[in-house]
Amino acid sequence: MEIHPENLFQQILQAKQRLVGIANPTPVMTSRTLNRLAAGEVFLKCENFQRVGAFKFRGAYNAVSRLSDEEKTRGVLTFSSGNHAQAIALTGKLLGVETTVVMPDDAPEIKRTATEAYGARVIGYDPRKESRESVAATLLTDTGSTLIPPYNHLDVIAGQGTAALELLVETRGLDALLVPCGGGGLLSGSAIAVKANSSTCRVIGVEPELADDATRSFRTGKLHSVHNPPTIADGTRTPSLGSITFPLVQHFVDDMLTVSEEEIIEAVQFLFYRTKLVVEPSGALGVAALLRKAKPDLQGNVGVIISGGNIDGPTMRKILKS
Repeated sequence: MEIHPENLFQQILQAKQRLVGIANPTPVMTSRTLNRLAAGEVFLKCENFQRVGAFKFRGAYNAVSRLSDEEKTRGVLTFSSGNHAQAIALTGKLLGVETTVVMPDDAPEIKRTATEAYGARVIGYDPRKESRESVAATLLTDTGSTLIPPYNHLDVIAGQGTAALELLVETRGLDALLVPCGGGGLLSGSAIAVKANSSTCRVIGVEPELADDATRSFRTGKLHSVHNPPTIADGTRTPSLGSITFPLVQHFVDDMLTVSEEEIIEAVQFLFYRTKLVVEPSGALGVAALLRKAKPDLQGNVGVIISGGNIDGPTMRKILKS
């Protein structure tokens, strides 16, 4: 993939304009306790307050809104464990586009229910027996719909990058930005936005130890995958970075970190009890890295993208009892 940083940033700026009055400009919150523990100033970009409860709405709306009228008539198809599914479903409702979502049978019930409530048709599959890509490919052949994948799509990436762009405007002078990483759409978009605005801010991706495909890919320069990783952070259960996000992560991201399942749980607990924020495990990855001081040089002004808050009751009860 040939990378043109200026063109990519222009796409983020254009996405920002499309989302005006549509996406929520989410709040940036701080915690004195977190500042003390992290030995710096920490700024939480709370995408758990975004529409559908996650940053995914930004990329989904940007991508679908750019389709031609003929493409919109044929409908949109995607595959997702939940947040992108809800985002596509809501976008379809807003734009009058029929949506179909391929979703694993073990996806959180709250996410499946919300996706259906927005009007999408949900097609379930067993991730132990088949891949979501193969199920989607069959449906594409049958329906003629347009595929809008969760992360490996430039319009999706541009939309996700608007979250970091907002954070940069509100904070001024970040030394580092911690971003959750699943398929790399949010991480890629965030890194593009940051590097176009700062020569000193370091962008660091964070993923679970059990789903460390992006970290291994980043370190080796070769694409690695982890099939159906058993992490509590269900939003990061993507098998690998994509053909688009992998080179973007290599080019724009400064480092990758991993955190344990126990550290993810502790971060969700901390955010709930100390900041009164309801955050899903995937959304708490950056805070998990800060709390364990995974990287001693993470000091100064540190931004953290809280990517979502869609956690079901049983999972939250289990976490809070841990």
